[in-house]
Formats: sequence, structure tokens, C-alpha cells
Amino acid sequence: MALASDLVKIFGLPAHPLLVHAVVVLLPLAAAGAVALAVVPRWRRRYTWPLLGVTVAGVGSVPLAQWSGDQLYAQMAALGNPLIERHASLGNDLLPFALGFGVAVVALLVAGRLADRERAAAADDGNVPGTWRRICAVVAVLVIAAGVAATVQVVRIGHSGSTAVWDGIGG
Repeated sequence: MALASDLVKIFGLPAHPLLVHAVVVLLPLAAAGAVALAVVPRWRRRYTWPLLGVTVAGVGSVPLAQWSGDQLYAQMAALGNPLIERHASLGNDLLPFALGFGVAVVALLVAGRLADRERAAAADDGNVPGTWRRICAVVAVLVIAAGVAATVQVVRIGHSGSTAVWDGIGG
């Protein structure tokens, strides 16, 4: 836990409310993109690298938001606000959701690439088994589930943070 004097600020504001927007924007954006690539396989070739970039940035922003949140929490813990404690607790649970989603996206992109190669080989020789295409379909379902779970968790955390600010401090 950071000391009160260690609070990192950006343009005079605590870093947490600013850094958390990277999570709020990038993780659901990556989830939407992953769902699109899971449902429309022909988009994989064109959007693999952008999706991977947004996913890495979204997942990577989670520890930064948690770190800055820990600093802010250290300053606000004296208020004894249970809403802040609930928000902090939910925020600490996001990283496993984000990491699971990130791993699922990488698995989709790898399995998708192998399935595309398999599909091309099957066009040349009809005796190619559809193993990677089946694996890709299963991974696509996992990506959709993980993306929805990560997005729902982001919304829950964001709602609890907004509630803590407006009902607990500002209200």
C-alpha cells in the first residue's frame, strides 16, 4: 500500500480516475473485437494485429489502474466508506478476468491461423481433417464467454466506483 505522500497525480488529479479509463475503454473494445473475429473468421487475417494490440493494452492497463487505485485507497481509507472498500475489492478481482480473456484471444488468433491454413489445404486436398477448425470453434466460444465476463466485471467495478464517489463522498 502506498503512503499518502506517494499519490501519483496527472495534471494535478489523482492518476486513478484517469488511468481507469484505459481499462474502461480498451478491455470492452477488445472484447467486442474478439467477438467479431470469433464470429466472422474472414476478418482474422486483416484485424489480428489490431485486436492483439488493443487486447494487450487493455489487459496491461488493469495493473496500472489497480496500482493507482491502491494509492488513492490509502488516502481515502480513513473515511471508512464501505462503498470505497467494495469498489477496491471488486477492482482487485479484475486481473484474473482480464488475463483469462487475453489468453483466450491469443488462443483464438493462433487456432484461427492454423484453421485458415487447414481450410486452404482442404481446398487443395479434400482429405484434410478439420481438427483446427473444430478447436477454433471451441476457442471462439471461450473468447466470447471470457470477453463478456471481463466486460461485465469492468461495468460492475465502474458502477461501484461511481457509486462510491457520488453517494459516498459527493452525495
